[in-house]
Amino acid sequence: MLIIRRSGERGFADHGWLKTHHTFSFADYHDPAWMGFGPLRVINDDVIAPGMGFGTHPHRDMEIITCLLSGELEHRDSMGNGRVIRAGEVQYMAAGTGVFHSEFNPSRTAPCHLLQIWIQPDRRGVEPRYAERSMTEVPGGQWHLVASKQGRDGSIAIHQEADLWLARLEAGRRVQHRVLAGRRAWLHVAEGAVSLGDQRLEAGDAAGAVGPLTLDCVAETGTQLLLFDLP
Repeated sequence: MLIIRRSGERGFADHGWLKTHHTFSFADYHDPAWMGFGPLRVINDDVIAPGMGFGTHPHRDMEIITCLLSGELEHRDSMGNGRVIRAGEVQYMAAGTGVFHSEFNPSRTAPCHLLQIWIQPDRRGVEPRYAERSMTEVPGGQWHLVASKQGRDGSIAIHQEADLWLARLEAGRRVQHRVLAGRRAWLHVAEGAVSLGDQRLEAGDAAGAVGPLTLDCVAETGTQLLLFDLP
């Protein structure tokens, strides 16, 4: 089974300093048909204006992953972390028992484009923690494991039986992913365009799949894909 979620069907809000698309219900956008996909709860596609951002605010019992597509993001949190993350880098926070953080675009001239992802953890009340991984040097044309339950192959360890994969493809390159029986997958096109069987997916589009099946993606342009393999 394959479910297509088009970019233009997502929730949208323009706050002036922030333009954001919500793949799933979030904040003032509520659609009972789109409350998440398995433990994948949020994919927010955010563009933050120069010098603007999110003031200090709390989270708890959520796995939070931020993927920088362009620009820079300055992060500070109650665990003592203070970093500027840049395009191609991935940031992770286990909010667990509770954490406060802020996120700002430190540039005076360039917007910041990011994907903020929330995954529901498999247990509540874990100790908050922070991690980062740079994906800037990974080879193109194949899947790379960004996050996983056990932190295998150098990936970020998260509190859920979920894998997050990333691929950067040149036009004409193909990647496949086998979704096993009893698993599901969510494919998000972060940049570019791909053919997925007889479907064309562009930036912001996504597809949900329930196994067993194989996702066969062929890039039509320079493309960046995120794939979540989920329980």
